[in-house]
Amino acid sequence: MPDSARPDLETRIAQGRGDAPADLVLKGGTVWCMASGARIAGDVAICGDMIVGIGAAYDGRAEIDVTGAILVPGFIDTHLHIESSCITPAEFDRCVTPRGITTAICDPHEIANVTGAAGVRYFQQAAETMLMDLRVNLSSCVPSTAMETSGAALDAAALSALADHPSVIGLAEFMNYPGVIHRDPGCMDKLRAFAGRHIDGHAPLLSGRDLNAYLAAGIRTEHEATTAAEAAEKLQKGMRILIREGSVSKDLDALAPVLTPVTAPYICLCTDDRNPLDIAEEGHLDSMIRRLIAHGCDPLAVYRAASLSAAEAFGLKDRGQIAPGRRADIVVLEDVTQCSVRQVICGGVPVDAQAFADRPPPAPVGLGSVHLPPLSPDDFRLPGSGDTPVIGIQPGRILTDHLREDIATTDGDRRPDPARDLARITIIERHGQNGNIANGVVRGFGMQRGAIGSTVCHDHHNIALVGMDYADMTRAAERLAQMGGGFVVVEGGAVRAELPLEIAGLMSAAPFETVHDALTDLRRAAQDLGIVLHEPFLQLAFLALPVIPHLKITDHGMIDVDLFRVI
Repeated sequence: MPDSARPDLETRIAQGRGDAPADLVLKGGTVWCMASGARIAGDVAICGDMIVGIGAAYDGRAEIDVTGAILVPGFIDTHLHIESSCITPAEFDRCVTPRGITTAICDPHEIANVTGAAGVRYFQQAAETMLMDLRVNLSSCVPSTAMETSGAALDAAALSALADHPSVIGLAEFMNYPGVIHRDPGCMDKLRAFAGRHIDGHAPLLSGRDLNAYLAAGIRTEHEATTAAEAAEKLQKGMRILIREGSVSKDLDALAPVLTPVTAPYICLCTDDRNPLDIAEEGHLDSMIRRLIAHGCDPLAVYRAASLSAAEAFGLKDRGQIAPGRRADIVVLEDVTQCSVRQVICGGVPVDAQAFADRPPPAPVGLGSVHLPPLSPDDFRLPGSGDTPVIGIQPGRILTDHLREDIATTDGDRRPDPARDLARITIIERHGQNGNIANGVVRGFGMQRGAIGSTVCHDHHNIALVGMDYADMTRAAERLAQMGGGFVVVEGGAVRAELPLEIAGLMSAAPFETVHDALTDLRRAAQDLGIVLHEPFLQLAFLALPVIPHLKITDHGMIDVDLFRVI
């Protein structure tokens, strides 16, 4: 609620004291205090978007019976890219807010790499009409490196021009950690421009003096820790750790032992990212809460990480507790252990179908963004023979192995080999800048035939293809261009399943239920090709991300991330 629409000071005080009926009262529940762990009986009084009273009896103009329920603060997803959910911000709101996510801190990095500042402004405009409080941190690395071709670039001046929007906390994940520790001038300009504001981190496997140098730049939060030892070092050096569990990056099992009552004030939760399939089948932050408790983590520590710790890590001092003067973001739980949600109050508004009505989304951007260069099956050939770098997939992680395989030449081409699980992986520049095509080899899909393709390809979002048949790969690329981007499965020259993502080649304007059904069909069609990965399309997207060790591919070629150079 904007300050101009918030009830005046005297009204809030009067309702808190009980001198006037509250706008809304939650009756008969028990508040769980995230600061002390106390269970506080009594009503919760809400005036506008603010809690004004707890632990007493109140009368309200509207009342909701929450007898027998435990009330906890709304959950905060501390890092995600809504684009990777394949749906618009408005549909994401409708999808996850009923699960208790009342604040999300997003990095519109994906759409920014396609459309530049226009994509960031699209998310800022969306934040103005959403029910949840969407915070739009500014994308720090567009492009993420010089070893890829993006559709746009944002320098320090362009980011500063976007910084005054009320949704902005600071600078989103600073992915170019080599640029930080080696003092790249462009990186230094961005860090100086946002000095004193929050700067989110991204430094997988960084340790020792290099980690010290990275933190000396003023970076304070990070979601890339994948082992307990890595998280422990980063905690000890002042970083707040964001435990991540997305559709591809799954670090919860490894990091659960790190979350204790002692560390909970310095640990948060994030998804980074989940698609509608996994949200529907497993949940969102609510799923993470259930699983962490099942791991034996202290429930108070878990709920604190999901709310108060997250609020404090990102400077959101107006939320994270059910307490007078705090934003009225409340999750009414039937069961704490299972995180079963009975009701959600977001900014003082009961979350239901009506709450999402009459919230018009902004006009889409990035339509018609896929520009395919001339293409034929011969463009997928990989000349040469012998010792060949191979991207090795680690299922459930965005880290990859740098493998080597001896691949013989057939008619001058190192062809895919399903018997050895060696598939062709190709990146095609789709922003109309240079028409680059880069070919490589990947292991881990289990594919036996056909091809899959995507324009969700971190972070440059060029066309990414994996296949055993070059003609099918050609057809997949052509269909992606015809749709304006999306996902596709091709076998025998025929499209077996597809999902158009017409907004910048990243998001569908369709309801999330429609997107969910299309993703179900895509998963089934991918499995029919022999693919063994649970989430092949998002896994494919991360194979082109040259800031995550160890071996990746962009339109410039195969990238040795440890050496930070094209090989």
